[in-house]
Amino acid sequence: MISRKLLLLGEIGVGKTSLIRRLVHGRFETEYKSTFGVELYRVPITRAGPDGDDALELIVWDTDGNFGQSIFRHVYVKGASAALIIGDLKRRSTLETMVELAEGFQDALPGRHFSFIANKSDLLADGEVAEIPAKLQDGRQSILLTSAKTGANVEDTFIQAATSILRREG
Repeated sequence: MISRKLLLLGEIGVGKTSLIRRLVHGRFETEYKSTFGVELYRVPITRAGPDGDDALELIVWDTDGNFGQSIFRHVYVKGASAALIIGDLKRRSTLETMVELAEGFQDALPGRHFSFIANKSDLLADGEVAEIPAKLQDGRQSILLTSAKTGANVEDTFIQAATSILRREG
């Protein structure tokens, strides 16, 4: 199985660690400890590719949210095949930061896949529509709503990233 590097980018507290732990361990942990530097996870994705029958191991780099734009000057970014750029649906400023992180990622690694992930959809009241900043809605990039707490769209988000990596390399 081939391996590819995937970065989790976003401000502190948006749920990067919770998303990867939900995927890897299948649960949500209520005790929170900020990531310092970077944590690595190996995640086999067996339903990737255009037909859903390819496999890829993602080496997920869960990065410290305090890096901001300086992350692109660190070795952490080198060799990344894709990034999930994550914001908190209830903290508008984190959603606005996603655009800046996407621009930095594209400058550092042109042509690589990235996805916008708006996490914590479980905090929306019944019938409440997520308020997405206009600068995220340019039509070129979709925004995926996830919940690390409930697991909503978490696995699909990583499968979609793996599929995009395989498509780009195929």
